[in-house]
Amino acid sequence: MKKTMVRRAVVLVQVLAMAAAVMPLLSGALDTHRVKRLAATYNVTCVLVFGDSSVDPGNNNYLATPMKGNFLPYGKDFFRGRPTGRFSNGRLATDFIAEALGYTKAIRPFLNKRLRPIDILHGVSFASAASGYDELTANLSNVLPVSKQLEYFRQYKIRLRQLVGARTAEDITKNAVAVMSMGTNDFLQNYNLEPIRPKQYTLEEYQIYLASCMSQDLKTMHSLGITRLVVVGVPPLGCMPLVKTLMNRDTCVENYNNFSASFNSKIKAKLATLRTTLGMKIGYVDAYGIIQDAVNNPKKYGLIEISKGCCGSGTVEYGDSCKGLSTCADASKYVFWDAVHPTEKMYEIIADQAIDSLEEQLMG
Repeated sequence: MKKTMVRRAVVLVQVLAMAAAVMPLLSGALDTHRVKRLAATYNVTCVLVFGDSSVDPGNNNYLATPMKGNFLPYGKDFFRGRPTGRFSNGRLATDFIAEALGYTKAIRPFLNKRLRPIDILHGVSFASAASGYDELTANLSNVLPVSKQLEYFRQYKIRLRQLVGARTAEDITKNAVAVMSMGTNDFLQNYNLEPIRPKQYTLEEYQIYLASCMSQDLKTMHSLGITRLVVVGVPPLGCMPLVKTLMNRDTCVENYNNFSASFNSKIKAKLATLRTTLGMKIGYVDAYGIIQDAVNNPKKYGLIEISKGCCGSGTVEYGDSCKGLSTCADASKYVFWDAVHPTEKMYEIIADQAIDSLEEQLMG
């Protein structure tokens, strides 16, 4: 009886265009009808998310790490105004993508103790705030490196098979859209703060190393059955309020933006190779270009404040240092929620571009 109900749920979700984790409708709203047609046409089954705080909906809540966002004012604009572990005032880009596809308004963390069968079918996030392509980056904060995220993905596949059977589970994985969004912490939390990697690599060499790590991760994902993937590039790090404060600058710090752009070019080169060698459909989301455009042309997106975050002074606070602080009156007018992370409004803009990437690069 239980399996019959689950199978009916699978059919229902697929009828609704069931399941597909770092850009713009000027209104800030996704064209959901277009997205649902896209999902139905290409039989998109679920969204599987890997990465850092840009796509972590709360996995770090279940880890012994200080890198958490499960307290106010984080989540003040989320449903019922509750903090979930998302490092923003509301939802993330992957939440908007899942909603537009018709699956769920908020992707759940895989480590959630109350994960439901329907969550397994819709897709989940394995992402962990403070993680990076470099395994050392995650280890510095005791969070989930990509290798552990992929280990949890293997556990996810076992649970999926138990729900719907082996054949259907493989079909769901094959037709899922995976999202990979990380890289910021490798520079800000690792290379720029810790002595280990600078002793081993120049900045250029470290970028090459990170791109190689990403390539290996994607090969593992492919071996586990993932055939559609969207990779989100790193944002313009020099435009983050925290970086501008530390560098005593009022405008974006050019050299930080330059190595963000340099690393993104290496990511794109690796992706081009992997498309050929693995036969994967891989899209790329230009988070750098989107956020930089929002900073340079805020009125285009209905934004006003581009230089500071909404939490506290908006210049240095993020994570635990943001806890319990007052916030701006209207976060939807801000690019940044805290001194590092974007607002829900900015994530919605990014989500729209991710959908464009799905359509143009994955489904064509």
